[in-house]
Amino acid sequence: MSSTPSPGPAALAWSTANCTVGRAMEVLGERWTIVVLREVFNGVRRFDDMRRHSGIPRQVLTDRLALLVDAGILRREPYREPGQRERHEYRPTDKGFDLYPVLVAVRAWGDRYLADPEGSPVEFEHVGCGAEVGLVLRCAEGHEVTGRRDVATRPGPGIKPFT
Repeated sequence: MSSTPSPGPAALAWSTANCTVGRAMEVLGERWTIVVLREVFNGVRRFDDMRRHSGIPRQVLTDRLALLVDAGILRREPYREPGQRERHEYRPTDKGFDLYPVLVAVRAWGDRYLADPEGSPVEFEHVGCGAEVGLVLRCAEGHEVTGRRDVATRPGPGIKPFT
């Protein structure tokens, strides 16, 4: 039997310098960022409400909101309560709404591995019919992907060789 070393996964030949997963995690990779998005998607859009409801420290919330606004994920919308100074609430942009499936996926993973014995504290429902919403993976031909090994990574049009 030969002990020739395996050439390893094909991905070792690809550069990660322009990896979109890495780039996305530069924006989303800090714990509180997803919590801020959860709050905004749940309709909690004002700074003080977010801070009270989520327990995010004031400076951390300020930093996360600034990051999400700078990244074009949230936009600031002015409002003024009677007798108060102008403040802002935070609303998702189209780019922000495109992250909603990420929140659904994170919640599904959390429900599977981290929920209390009673189950999930929240569910997502389809407004049109009331059924629970979940994610389904499909290929471009419309086939549902159900198995963990039914997907493989391949080079995309922006691939660069690893150097």
